[in-house]
Amino acid sequence: MAASSAMEQTLAILKPDSVRRNLIGKILAQIEESGLQIRALKRLTLTRKQAEAFYEVHKERPFFGSLCDYMTSGPVVVMALEGERAIERWRELMGATDPAKAAEGTIRRKFGQNIEQNAVHGSDAKETAAREVAFFFSALELAG
Repeated sequence: MAASSAMEQTLAILKPDSVRRNLIGKILAQIEESGLQIRALKRLTLTRKQAEAFYEVHKERPFFGSLCDYMTSGPVVVMALEGERAIERWRELMGATDPAKAAEGTIRRKFGQNIEQNAVHGSDAKETAAREVAFFFSALELAG
């Protein structure tokens, strides 16, 4: 069943630094308290090929190699989040990419270590969210 037009889905990733530091429960609690629904969730370790495919939009950027190294350095938790204005709400909850510049109370401010090890990832637009959710989750996993 497709989400109504008022509802959106977005992808959230708890990055390797979050998983390594046992922050999964704290971050999930913050997501649930925000009113966003966790539609699908799984823990996995990305292969180099998967990380390169997922971050393909950044392949010409100087940080591409280190980003792929980092994202394959340990398990991640991927989630499809759902709710009204889910993309915008998740981005607000995450905070700025640089934890030092993120607002108080945001996930990156609380748990991010630096601009790369910033605890979480989130889709930045509807098109990106659709591609990123489909990268990790099948229609069956998103059903119900």
